[in-house]
Amino acid sequence: MTVAVGKTGSPDAEQTPVPAKSADQIKRLIARRQEQVKRSWARLLKSDVIPSIDFKDIQAAPRSFQNELRKRGVAVIRGVVPEEEARAYKKEIEAYFPANPIFELYWSKPQMRAHLHPNMAETQRFLMSFWQSHAADAKVSPIHPLTYADRVRIRQPGDAGFALGAHVDGGSGERWEDNGYGLGDVDQRIWEGRWEEYDPWEASCCVPAVADRYNGAGACSMFRMFQGWLGISHVGPKEGTLLVNPILSMATAYYLLRPFFEPISKPPSGGSRLSRDTPSSKLEGATPGFSQELNDILHPHMELEKTMVHVPQIVPGDYVAWHCDTIHSVDEVHQEKGDSSVLCIPACPVTEANMDYVPRQKQDFLAGVPPPNFPGGKGESEHVGRTTEEDLRNFTNEEGLKSFGFAKWDAQENNLNQGQRWVLEESNRILGL
Repeated sequence: MTVAVGKTGSPDAEQTPVPAKSADQIKRLIARRQEQVKRSWARLLKSDVIPSIDFKDIQAAPRSFQNELRKRGVAVIRGVVPEEEARAYKKEIEAYFPANPIFELYWSKPQMRAHLHPNMAETQRFLMSFWQSHAADAKVSPIHPLTYADRVRIRQPGDAGFALGAHVDGGSGERWEDNGYGLGDVDQRIWEGRWEEYDPWEASCCVPAVADRYNGAGACSMFRMFQGWLGISHVGPKEGTLLVNPILSMATAYYLLRPFFEPISKPPSGGSRLSRDTPSSKLEGATPGFSQELNDILHPHMELEKTMVHVPQIVPGDYVAWHCDTIHSVDEVHQEKGDSSVLCIPACPVTEANMDYVPRQKQDFLAGVPPPNFPGGKGESEHVGRTTEEDLRNFTNEEGLKSFGFAKWDAQENNLNQGQRWVLEESNRILGL
């Protein structure tokens, strides 16, 4: 159906017909190309802000997907785990709950199988390949994923308890501190007034950065190139799912520069001026020990009500990943009928600091207590059916064991650069292997 739009922009407004000459001109624009234009229109209508790709296609990812991921900072990888297998994870976890009345779970067998699934390792390597290090001696290896144990989230319809406002993980005030992100000059281009040259995908400067100086609740002491989760149920918009701000580098520049400016008029005109005195000591949403928060009052130009978008519909086995500096939030209320269930699984490279975490996590796993970055207590130490070391060795391969600190890295493998070789050797030393 063709709808003419009047001067008010409303489809119901009184129409002003175009002159015959103009109508003929419009027709000529697509003359002899009607079929191509029809197909392009169909592609346009179904195009997504958030790029997605099938797992089977990641080794030959089209340039269009790669460009969108770099621009957006978020992607969906479809079918990382077969759907029926992912559904079975959920059923096992639901059986694990009644036998063990605690909801902070890290060491259930389905969680560990998902973390150590060979398809997950391949996906993590693929995603971390979007990062680069211009320094050959950068002590980071994105081709060797590490396991970072995290929570399971099963959110029931009507639930408002898991709501999270717009925020960025990886610390808050540390981003402006010499002893935080300043250790790697992560944001130097932004401080120099050249935010257009800022590269959110440069790994070498992120390696020495410290994102958890204040040991806050839920702070992550590992460098996660991507945060992510694996769907184990159908999850869609307004079903307790994730929202992201898909303009990675510009959004990062904005919230970092915001404390230096004070408003002189309301958006959208956006008048502001450089603060005459010292920048805001509150750093506009940064509180030591917490994540960086964003809202419409402190960050008005972001227009978060408009620019935060839902990730698309997810089926069990799909993996959602977002760059560690991406602004993200969670639906305030789960408005639909079915539960919204995911396993949190980030993508972490081998670095010296990350490997310092691995043996501590390994010991907590063996003891059945929560991992180092999470609330303590006896955790699952008395749980029936939690994963044991024997279980690990039965359902994962050598690569999975290495990622969890149970096997030695091969620092002599082919095609390693200087920094990768060094960090693998250091990792073996840290692990005592």
